[in-house]
Amino acid sequence: MTQDLLRQNERIDQLYSQNISIIQSPEVFSFSLDAVLLADFAKGPVKPTGQMVDLCAGNGAVGLFMASKSRGHILMVELQERLADMAQRSVILNHLDDRIDVLNRDLATITDTIAKDSVDVVTCNPPYFADLPSSKKNPNPYLAIARHEMTTNLTQIVMMTSDLLKMGGRAYFVHRPDRLLELTRELAEHRLSAKRVKFVYPKPGKPANMVLIEAIKDGKQTGLTVLPPLMTYGSDGHYSDEVRKMLYGNHHAGQND
Repeated sequence: MTQDLLRQNERIDQLYSQNISIIQSPEVFSFSLDAVLLADFAKGPVKPTGQMVDLCAGNGAVGLFMASKSRGHILMVELQERLADMAQRSVILNHLDDRIDVLNRDLATITDTIAKDSVDVVTCNPPYFADLPSSKKNPNPYLAIARHEMTTNLTQIVMMTSDLLKMGGRAYFVHRPDRLLELTRELAEHRLSAKRVKFVYPKPGKPANMVLIEAIKDGKQTGLTVLPPLMTYGSDGHYSDEVRKMLYGNHHAGQND
């Protein structure tokens, strides 16, 4: 059955810590560490009736990686048909089709399918770069759309996140630190209060290159907690213990990249 789910130039990669297999291809955008970090940082719905939506889902990494720590239903929303198809086949591969659905559509129209104010948790690993005339984009359209705001932008993503969430619902984002002020401003303008922030550093002595944010809909605009930092690599050039555990779990804690 596994081979039946693969198309030409596709492979199966593993996130050992969650015992998840995911279909990838060098021809399209593949998941990277930011998806693993977001799935580890986010908290899924705790009730079996809970609803989680992952926007800009790509090939389904975040939703798949959160399956073991969430209860209830997960809906992954992805605009690019090929990526959505890969995500759907990965859901089947992991025998999660009773808990996870994939929706191939523009997130701008998501409330045509999901009622406003009905979702407990929204996660999003969005395109990081604004679509500027001076932007140098990858010639591969799959990579360009995943990295640049060509089909959506931060304002729209935050607005749709707020529309989906119930009062008290939680949103989780991973983004670049240089857009943190823009992100927190958009959150505040769309009824979302930033509550937890975690900076991710490539290695000691270097500036942060990623930031993780948790926000609550209609929460008080006070009470922000800045969590201890996360180092991706140690001074020895290997993954830090924290990142290694996210990737490989306790049974593979000795592995390095």
